[in-house]
Amino acid sequence: MLSAATRRRAANWLDERLGVSAVREFLRHKTVPLHSATIWYYFGGITLFLFVIQVLTGILLLLYYRPTPAEAFESVQFIMTRVEFGWLVRSIHSWAANLMILTAFIHMFSVVFLHAYRRPRELTWLSGIVLLALALAFGFSGYLLPWNEVAYFATKVGADMVASLPGIGPPLARFLRGGEEVGGATLTRFFGFHVAVLPAITTLVLLFHLALVQKHGISVPPKLEAESRRRGLPIPQMPFFPNFFLRELMAWYAALGVLGSLAAIFPWELGVKADPFAPAPAGIRPEWYFLALFYTLKLLPSHVWIIEGELLGLIGFALLAVFWALLPFWATNRQGEIRTRLVTGAGVALLAYLSTFSALGYWR
Repeated sequence: MLSAATRRRAANWLDERLGVSAVREFLRHKTVPLHSATIWYYFGGITLFLFVIQVLTGILLLLYYRPTPAEAFESVQFIMTRVEFGWLVRSIHSWAANLMILTAFIHMFSVVFLHAYRRPRELTWLSGIVLLALALAFGFSGYLLPWNEVAYFATKVGADMVASLPGIGPPLARFLRGGEEVGGATLTRFFGFHVAVLPAITTLVLLFHLALVQKHGISVPPKLEAESRRRGLPIPQMPFFPNFFLRELMAWYAALGVLGSLAAIFPWELGVKADPFAPAPAGIRPEWYFLALFYTLKLLPSHVWIIEGELLGLIGFALLAVFWALLPFWATNRQGEIRTRLVTGAGVALLAYLSTFSALGYWR
């Protein structure tokens, strides 16, 4: 048993090299606003937790996966049928990807409705939008890796949509596909994007995003700030550690329970191996987070005046994405006041559109 003096010397040695006391001091003073909407603050942490699950299960899958058209499907099949608990690891990885994108969307809309994008948090919002785009890129690149029939033809449709963009479209599609058609080069590139390029970029942007959150703190809704000033009372604060941290752990535990239940009760299916020479199966559709785009393009006529309908739809979505990313800049008037009704209305409209068209795309 170490003496108190020895433990103290060891603690001082570590503190001198790691700055543990500075971390303790930071946690001692860090607080989280306490109000009726505090629950929405947990979804950012849940998204981060699911990303960590993705990384850990992805590493396990990498031990057996082989990124070639001849072996990709068989290697995933081997993981699911021969590797102990391999089916569960793959199912957790797939379900965690979908839940991560879902919680990222919830986190984004909670930021909108709580007006947490306002000055000086514009860069926090923009980095969050980049992280959401990266999550969608993870979904798109990882979808092809099992090399099954549905994933192959869905990726082919997605690459053809990219190719239809004017100017940059054809060369960008060739870069993604590694040629003129989806094939072995596409699988290799998507594998590289999924396990190396996207994780590296995501880690950098995530660290930047978290640093901004720490620098500016957690935002309080404008209505609560105004009410606090009117009453002359400070907004109640909850200590981050241990109060908020323990609640966040419980949120992670709940997310893990949901994830584990989905993975065990509804195992992710593998499907049929892709055959590039076979016709596309009937009723093919992308994953749910691309369904709104898919169904919108499906409803557009082949031509609108002299412009192809699909091209017009893609341009419209690109403009909508830019408009949404620039929300902090059009959400304030010249006096610096937040246009709360305009932003809330835009958020409700976008949420209703994505929900409705995703449901229609799934059922039709």
